[in-house]
Amino acid sequence: MAAIKSRKHARSQFHPAAPRNTPNSMTCMLGALALGLPTLSVGAHAATPKKTHADDAAAIAQAKKLPGVSVRASLLPDYLVDKSASDKYTQPLVDTTQTLQVISSDLFNQQGATTLTDVLRNSPGVGTFYVGENGSTQTGDAIYMRGFDSSGSIFVDGVRDLGAISRDVFNIDQVEVLKGPAGADNGRTAPTGAINMITKQPMAANATAASLSYGSGDRKRATVDWNRQTGEHSAFRLNLMGQRSGVPGRDRVENNRWGFAPSLAFGLDTPTRVYIDYLHVKQDNVPDGGVSTIGLPGYSSPDPARPELANAPKVDPSNFYGTTADHDDVRADMFTVRVEHDFGDRATLRNTTRWGRTRQDYLLSSFMSRAEYLDTPDLAAPSTWTMRRLPNFRHQENAIATNQTHLTWTLHTGAVEHDFSAGIEFTREELSTVALGALGDGSWPAVGVYDPSPYVGTLDYGETGGWSKGRTDTVSAYLFDTMKFGPRWQLNLGARLDHYTTDFHSVAPCGGRRGPDCGGLADGTPTTELDTRLQGNLPNWKVGLLYKPAENGSVYANVAVSQQPPGGDTLALSSRPNNAANPDFDPQKAHTVELGTKWNLIDDRLLLTAAVYRTVVTNQVEQDPVDLQYVQTGRKRVQGVELSAVGKLTENWAISAGFTTMDATVTRGDAVANDGSDDLAYTPTRAFTAWTTYHLPFNLTLGGGARYAGALKRGHDGAVGTPEFTRSYWVFDAVASYPLNRHTDLRLNVNNLLDKHYVAAINKSGYRYTPGTPRAAMLTVNVRF
Repeated sequence: MAAIKSRKHARSQFHPAAPRNTPNSMTCMLGALALGLPTLSVGAHAATPKKTHADDAAAIAQAKKLPGVSVRASLLPDYLVDKSASDKYTQPLVDTTQTLQVISSDLFNQQGATTLTDVLRNSPGVGTFYVGENGSTQTGDAIYMRGFDSSGSIFVDGVRDLGAISRDVFNIDQVEVLKGPAGADNGRTAPTGAINMITKQPMAANATAASLSYGSGDRKRATVDWNRQTGEHSAFRLNLMGQRSGVPGRDRVENNRWGFAPSLAFGLDTPTRVYIDYLHVKQDNVPDGGVSTIGLPGYSSPDPARPELANAPKVDPSNFYGTTADHDDVRADMFTVRVEHDFGDRATLRNTTRWGRTRQDYLLSSFMSRAEYLDTPDLAAPSTWTMRRLPNFRHQENAIATNQTHLTWTLHTGAVEHDFSAGIEFTREELSTVALGALGDGSWPAVGVYDPSPYVGTLDYGETGGWSKGRTDTVSAYLFDTMKFGPRWQLNLGARLDHYTTDFHSVAPCGGRRGPDCGGLADGTPTTELDTRLQGNLPNWKVGLLYKPAENGSVYANVAVSQQPPGGDTLALSSRPNNAANPDFDPQKAHTVELGTKWNLIDDRLLLTAAVYRTVVTNQVEQDPVDLQYVQTGRKRVQGVELSAVGKLTENWAISAGFTTMDATVTRGDAVANDGSDDLAYTPTRAFTAWTTYHLPFNLTLGGGARYAGALKRGHDGAVGTPEFTRSYWVFDAVASYPLNRHTDLRLNVNNLLDKHYVAAINKSGYRYTPGTPRAAMLTVNVRF
């Protein structure tokens, strides 16, 4: 089956619309899905009809307007995407002087991935290895990449997406993972990269696709993707998603959500195009506070008076330590208008306006098993042991409004060809929080270590009088130039300047261990904690030199610098002298050097990449050992090798694989790992991921994958008795799919095929961990018209 792959669509999987004398496919599908779920879900694939020579000619003409379009015929989905969807990358991936991985929807849909965290398993060394500090627990996409927290560096179509939520991929075509500083591309980001999610857009075709899934943990999910051509140059697309799901191997934890994403397109296949998109997602989850590490390898007694605790049995990894009141409610809305105009064949102007808002309200009952919190009335009877619960609350709203104008054009100056990419951005980001807490005496019911119960009666909690509001206005300008000196040499230059102004005001109950000084007021009186304005300039840049020893390959060197100001991840500033978000500190800086090579092989069906990199992050906050003041003299470094292969070895054999090493250390300053070493916490020294499928002659497709993560060291905070590290692990997955007819196919995914028990993530103190998902299956019916 032929298909067109564009910068917005990794691969179209829609089939032609059914003839008019057939039953209404959308009505039938909605009715069928309603029998299985009270809410509908969306996630679609598109497939194009067989192509004629005239169609191929039209596709070639369209390729001049949409970079990265390629026409291929195949029996298998195509994991390889030739080019980034970002306008800031004017060259194909093989000629991009940085590690940039594009994960297509063909790949992650075949794996049964439903969230961004699931998708990122295809990128080695990227994952949710960290689950919070001390008694608190992180929710959503808490992503670490190359040794640093990258949760605040997530973008949708090039616009920042704030909020500690779990992002569904029902309306996503591809996910792009940029490793190394991304400041020149996106402004403030994590020092080691950024993640950009590319949304689905209307197409000039009539097509419908839907899926219905059921699996382990009582997981139920349905998706619909409906595209209609409404005129010669206009189209409408609607994506729907509904899910009611438990979590395999975990008691009471739930991931329930529904969403819809309508979009309109005007002027398709004309010089001027307009896209109007809206996204609404609502989540009603029971959050996972993790499992006690008591009994894990490396656990020892936290209390010298009770050495017997070192021999405590391991707790059941399915244990739920929360209460019936625990909840994680999220509402996300996003409205986008994009206008594009082509000035001939050499220049395109794009303007994007985005408004987005995310509201989150959650209560998560966490726990700690430090000596004074662990009650053991009978050491010989673990069933009598209890731990103190620690409630975590969040009532937060994030909002963003932005207008981005971008121009790409090609210019010849003598023997040099220039591919320019330039733009300006105006952005306002807002944060609003209301502090909640336990009322009365502030205590929370204890929980059994080995036999926890969520039924605790009425819990007394509410607003404490604390709140915070933050606003950051940013004006940005950037320019990229790829200069081609003949067929062999390219020089890539990029620079960006952000001018930002942050206003932040927070109020907290005074007194206590962390509250502001009461100044004569009664303890607990709401008092201004911080009221400040912070402004400055963030210059970021990168330089890349590329040599092409052959048309299908490149060798490159890249140097880049990025910066992140105080509060860069969350917009929240802090008055604490040891916090990098304190407005008195300067921005943190990251310098990266990368050397690499990329090759398109097997008639451009397979892309191989290899790179060595080093990132040094400076201006880290450390405490001076003499005067005990906090200063920005700390320095951290991560370096290593990254290899990848994606594409097809034959027309029937597809593969996506990656391997990385990460030597992440503190080169100046106090150790951050609990074992006293210079290693960075929550960073596996080695990671590997692979996925491959093979299409058999009788139309059965079989495949599977393997994931490896090295041991993790946890952070240093003085906790006693908890494991200092987690062990490395291998996990194997499998898939089988078979077409029942030209419209319907079945797919069976089995994850953790060997039922490996492992620690997927651990918190800073080591009291809690997230157990890896045990063996779990999911059966999916896919229908396309």
